[in-house]
Parts: sequence; C-alpha cells; structure tokens
Amino acid sequence: MFTSSRKLETEQDLYDYALRILMRRAHSVHEMKKKLRGRADSELLAQVVLARLKEGGKLDDSRYAKQFTRTRTEVRKQGKFRIARDLRARGVPDRHINEAIAESAETNDEAAAVRQRIERKLRSFRGEISDKKFASIYRSLLAAGFPSDLIRRELKSLTREELPIPESDPNDEV
Repeated sequence: MFTSSRKLETEQDLYDYALRILMRRAHSVHEMKKKLRGRADSELLAQVVLARLKEGGKLDDSRYAKQFTRTRTEVRKQGKFRIARDLRARGVPDRHINEAIAESAETNDEAAAVRQRIERKLRSFRGEISDKKFASIYRSLLAAGFPSDLIRRELKSLTREELPIPESDPNDEV
C-alpha cells in the first residue's frame, strides 16, 4: 500500500529535503535527526546535514523551545507541565525547556489563563453547576498542564466554597 520513501544519496538533496521540512514548521534537533535518518542513504550523511543545519542557525533547540512555549501559552492557553511534557516528547533537553518556561512565566500570567479557561467552560454548561461539572473543569485544566493548587485556588475564588483535595496529581512532579 505505502511505498518506502526514496533514499537520498547526496548531501545537497538531503539538505534541501531538510529545508522543505523546516519551511512547514520548526523542528527540534531530535525530530530532524529522526527524519534525516529515515531518508539518508547513510548515517554519516544524516550527521553531516544535521551539523550543517545547526551551524547555519536553521536548527536550535533553545530557540525552538522558546517559540513552542510562547505559542502554547499565548494561543492554546496551556500550562507549564503540559508544555514541558510535549517538549520532552520532541527530544528537547531539560535545560532549554526550563529556560523557555521561566522566560514565559515572566510575561504570561498563568492564573489569568486558568480563569479564562474556567469562564469559557462555565459558559458552555447549561443549568446548575454540579460537582461533576467542577470535576470536569478540574480534570481539563490538569490535562492542559496547570498546577493543581492554582486550579483549586481559581475554582475556589469563583465558588467561594472549599473544594475537596484530590488524592494525587501526576502534574505535581516536574
């Protein structure tokens, strides 16, 4: 059904292939390495092209992590835990992830993003807001990568009630 992609034999062909990939979206070094290995005729050729991309400033994990973090916080309104997890999955080193998240925290208010998401969720609910609906909001905010204490504080400020403490949160560890 699917044919394997044609192996590229020259450095220039592989470099052009890498540039076409980068025109569509930014990639981490790890992602690009996987793509190049899949198309390169030899491992050495993939390493040469990867080094050329890094030297030319086309690939930079630090810049990629900052751009990724900025997009995820400002556009998608995601929390730091989710962003860190997604960057790790893309092979970005922790030092770049921590730096990008710290830089983003200086300019973005995580509590405001949580409030925005809660208000949007509440507008979609019909009728009385039950415990089930609060639990749904809580889970969706956890999945979006926000800290549980911040979620509880913002939900409490909206309801003026004490919320139950969950048993354990997988997002509390970073």
